[in-house]
Amino acid sequence: MNNNKDTTGGAGDQRSFGAWLGEIRQFLKGRFNLEDDQAQRDEVVANISKGVEFRGVNLWVLIFATMIASLGLNVNSAAVIIGAMLISPIMGPIMGVGLSLGINDFELLKRSLRNFMLMFIVAIVTSTLYFLISPLSSNSSELLARTTPTTYDVLIALFGGLAGIVAQTRQDRTSTVIPGVAIATALIPPLCTAGFGLASGQFRFFFGAFYLFFINSVFIALATYLMVRFLGYEKKVFIDKNRERKVKRLMMIITLVTFIPSVVIGFHMVQVSLFEAAADKYVAQVFNFPQTRVIECNRHYAGGGKPSRIELLLVGEPLGEEVIENARTQLVGFGLDRTELVVRQANTEDRVDVVSLQRSYQELLSEKNRRIEEMTSQLKNYRVLEDVEVNDISREIGALMENVRAVSLTRGITFDVKGEPQDTTLICVVTRRDTTRLFDDETLRNWLRLRTKTHNVKIFVEP
Repeated sequence: MNNNKDTTGGAGDQRSFGAWLGEIRQFLKGRFNLEDDQAQRDEVVANISKGVEFRGVNLWVLIFATMIASLGLNVNSAAVIIGAMLISPIMGPIMGVGLSLGINDFELLKRSLRNFMLMFIVAIVTSTLYFLISPLSSNSSELLARTTPTTYDVLIALFGGLAGIVAQTRQDRTSTVIPGVAIATALIPPLCTAGFGLASGQFRFFFGAFYLFFINSVFIALATYLMVRFLGYEKKVFIDKNRERKVKRLMMIITLVTFIPSVVIGFHMVQVSLFEAAADKYVAQVFNFPQTRVIECNRHYAGGGKPSRIELLLVGEPLGEEVIENARTQLVGFGLDRTELVVRQANTEDRVDVVSLQRSYQELLSEKNRRIEEMTSQLKNYRVLEDVEVNDISREIGALMENVRAVSLTRGITFDVKGEPQDTTLICVVTRRDTTRLFDDETLRNWLRLRTKTHNVKIFVEP
């Protein structure tokens, strides 16, 4: 009796558990179902195909959006850049490429690629012309941020593309998904940065920004292709089977040439990001000493079977070789088994030469002092005599020459007719005691030359 009860109870528990799993499955299916408000295939294809074309309004909006984004990058304004991304129609041809590959539409693929190239050329030319005439040419942080793609850029492009194509396949396309995707994937700023690189002759900016734009575009197209296949869109059927085979072969080649290198590059970027994260964690935990600090950490990921490298520059109390060797043995624990550790620190053979630095600073200070003295000396030649000096000289002149009642001394500068300074001139105006007696101005001139160390002396005797 007890065994039967146990068996019946077990079967009831199994049925209850199965029913519970079925309810969970139905709940999740209802929540994640994409068929409720899905638009018709032909409607979606027609809508995306319309956005592929770049002529008339779309072309002008692209030019204006490029100008706005270039201004935002130039003045380092994130708000302006976001506004440019919102109005840019740049997503059309990219999603057209993914859709055409997903439904086997070769004509749509050709139109998408043709308009994609037109969009790229127009945006590059517009941004290059802007930065050629712009008075601002500094490398802002917004510009620098668009020159090096990272793993996060690839993931943002992939998930942004998925969100974009899901929104495009809905009956209601008035949601904020498409503008949000345009902001998140950030396609127009890299094009403007590439134009800045061409305009300023910094080609590393151009190639880095173009690389970022290309990676984003490819993964948005890849996301569109994957979602189209997931939704089971019917592929285009050719009446001519030979043409169908040729078209399929050509589209497969285009897909492989475009997607496979990008996936490989994306995988490499993921490896680089993982290595850098592991290296940062390793340095933060292993080189945490109270009297020693890491002031510089350079991480170099090699890949391809070659050892990567972590280079550290330390200041403070020097670490012994046994401590550094112990740090090397801990690399494996952080997943850095094929990584070399290079440590440079003060008070070793690679230390900073403090004596040389002090000598250099002393030489620099001496040179500055010499320049100050030289400029002070030049300044004395171009200023009026001080009051104390004039008082002394006037008394000395009175003792030297008895027919002098008063003197006026002024030091000035002689200019030529072109306005260039020529020489310093000392002007002396003498008032005689007895106007009937002759005045020996030559003696006074020679004495003033010696007394004031001024060669050019002018004597004026009041009548």
